[in-house]
Amino acid sequence: MLPPPASAAMSKKSLCICLWVAVATVVLGSLILLLLGLTVFKPKHPITTVDSIGVSDLHFSIDVAELRVHLNVTLDAHVTVKNPNRVDFKYTNSSAVLIYRGKEVGDADIPAGEIGGGGARSLSLKLTLMADRLLSDSDFYSDVISGTLPLQSNVKLPGKLRLLIDISVVAYASCDLQIHLASRSLDQKCHYKAKL
Repeated sequence: MLPPPASAAMSKKSLCICLWVAVATVVLGSLILLLLGLTVFKPKHPITTVDSIGVSDLHFSIDVAELRVHLNVTLDAHVTVKNPNRVDFKYTNSSAVLIYRGKEVGDADIPAGEIGGGGARSLSLKLTLMADRLLSDSDFYSDVISGTLPLQSNVKLPGKLRLLIDISVVAYASCDLQIHLASRSLDQKCHYKAKL
């Protein structure tokens, strides 16, 4: 007859080895996930660039008899949003706005969408200037006489990256514009930033 303590000692030793292997596997798996999270899957902000802004429609006239200025301006803006992440970037409904001396004078809606990991999306926006908001500003008439209309366009694109959790991200693009009324052209200088 075999003594029972030897087999009990053997099964206790096997149980200890199995537990150590399980703990080592969990620790190693956690370290691998942590390293991937800090390197490969580290969230990066989307890159928003304004490719071009152009005057698509400009009607400008001065009615001397009634001392009125008639102005209708539509700008075409082409914006590219690049997602450098390996996961999708889902953005919500947003808008692009035109600002004249601190006042909102035009806008364009940007519908919600999604950009795949490593992908890019081009957005074509039509920004229409609301002339009635300009006419009440006393600086507007001096700008018309000078022949240059200073505007600013702002695009804000809020969204989320889904890694292990949802991470809120906002991409911004802001352009200072100088619309030259006589030549129907414009100069632009753009700035970009993003928040994680």
